Amino acid sequence: MNQLINHIWDEVRGSWRFRWFALAAATAIAFGGWLVVFSLPDWYEAEASVFVDTRTPLRPALQGLTVEQDVDSQLNFVRQSLLAGPELGRVAHRAGVLPEYAIDPRLQEQILGSMGRRIDISVASANGREADLRTAGSIYEIEYRDRNRARALRVVETLLDTFVNETLGGKRQGSENAQQFLEAQLKDYEKRLRTAEDRLAEFKSRHLGLMPSEQGGYFGQLQKEQQAVSDLKTKLAEAESRRATLTRQLRGDVAVAAATSTESPRGSSSGTGGFDTLSRIDAAQAHLDDLLLKFTDQHPDVIAARQTLEHLKERRAAELEGLRQGDATAAAESRASANPVYQSVQLQLNQVEVDIGDIKTEMQQHQAREEELRRFLNTAPQVEAEFAQLNRDYDVNKSQYTGLLANLQKARLGERADSAGSIRFEIVQPPMAPLGPVWPRRPLLLAQVLAAALAAGAALAYGLQYLRPVVTSAATLAQVVGVPVLGLVSVAFPTRARAATRRDVLRISFASACLGVAFIVVVFLSMRGYRFSLTALKQLLHS
Repeated sequence: MNQLINHIWDEVRGSWRFRWFALAAATAIAFGGWLVVFSLPDWYEAEASVFVDTRTPLRPALQGLTVEQDVDSQLNFVRQSLLAGPELGRVAHRAGVLPEYAIDPRLQEQILGSMGRRIDISVASANGREADLRTAGSIYEIEYRDRNRARALRVVETLLDTFVNETLGGKRQGSENAQQFLEAQLKDYEKRLRTAEDRLAEFKSRHLGLMPSEQGGYFGQLQKEQQAVSDLKTKLAEAESRRATLTRQLRGDVAVAAATSTESPRGSSSGTGGFDTLSRIDAAQAHLDDLLLKFTDQHPDVIAARQTLEHLKERRAAELEGLRQGDATAAAESRASANPVYQSVQLQLNQVEVDIGDIKTEMQQHQAREEELRRFLNTAPQVEAEFAQLNRDYDVNKSQYTGLLANLQKARLGERADSAGSIRFEIVQPPMAPLGPVWPRRPLLLAQVLAAALAAGAALAYGLQYLRPVVTSAATLAQVVGVPVLGLVSVAFPTRARAATRRDVLRISFASACLGVAFIVVVFLSMRGYRFSLTALKQLLHS
């Protein structure tokens, strides 16, 4: 460690020989650097911030009723357009950044490019969390640097006005463009819808009777008619079977039982104006029995009574046979029609006959409809397909027209909502700029130049020491020659040597103090606003 310290101390003493060269170099570098710092142009920074709130109370109330526009996308588009393109040129002209004489496209491009690089538009959430840009609102900050403070303020003010107006204007223009597009499309689809309606009406009138109805299409109607005919045939068969059963009952046991069980008082007349056959048989049998009590079988009255009785029995047998054949006269003569059972069966038979007539009539109607449909078996499917195509075209045009009309109403309502304030801009910080420049920070730069100059002077002294080394101690000498040093010869006049050393220290300290005073002076001049202009120097030299 002592060896390292001794080595460093030897290097310092060796470099001390070139102290005036080092101080001269440091002074030259310091003054040269200070001139460069003084020649640097001042840059002023203007800034402004605006709060953008898309969460106005009007927006939730209109949700679903208006065409939703992505305001954040519109804001981002305006933000990007301000940094390039024609919009940046308009801002430059309005703020005076682009001079009138700058007509060369390349010069204009250079000026606008430099201006765009010095514009900074940043966005942050109002509550400090980037994820809440949509829910908490956004704060847009606009910053611009320029050599002229007033011009920097004008640029920021122009950017702020353009940002707000272009956002609202772009939103309004987008809504107007959307409405114009929707109106044009509505007119087009209105023509299409009217054409489709005319074609559909003409087609219906031309193919009247073949159009699909509420009962379905052609094949559905044909199948339905066939099913109806089949069901009616089944009903007809059931009714005819019931009629046959009732007819057998009227011509069979029911009729005979009714004719046999019917008794009428003595002397009651039949439907023909005399006694009924059964009563007359009873009377003839009674008369024959009376005669047999008085006469023999060969007596003429008995023979006549027997013939009468046989004739009546034959007549009764004929009446019963007539009943079995369904003869209404026989039923009346035999008085079977007066029997309640016979009457009930007869009523049921009459109702069945009526039902059979109704079923046949209905079946004939359905068969006629079926035959009519079968006549169009080759043409109806094609008509139905064309009708379905026309209906499909009409439905498509109608749905498109209805949707466009709804969207147009939403766009108009959205435009009125924008006019009422569906998005809010609030200036948080108006355009402002500090009175002093933000760059360069001259006191700091001047101090850095001084430090760099001193470091450069020290490096120069050490470099000269390295090029022209000397031995400053016995240890170094012993190390160089490789033999031990036995003794040292001191200075002949040590008092004079120490006085000379003090004078050198005072001189170098005074010179360094002068450099320090010069630093203080240049800092003071810098803070007072003094600048060094190469252009002004050239003009002075030329003059």
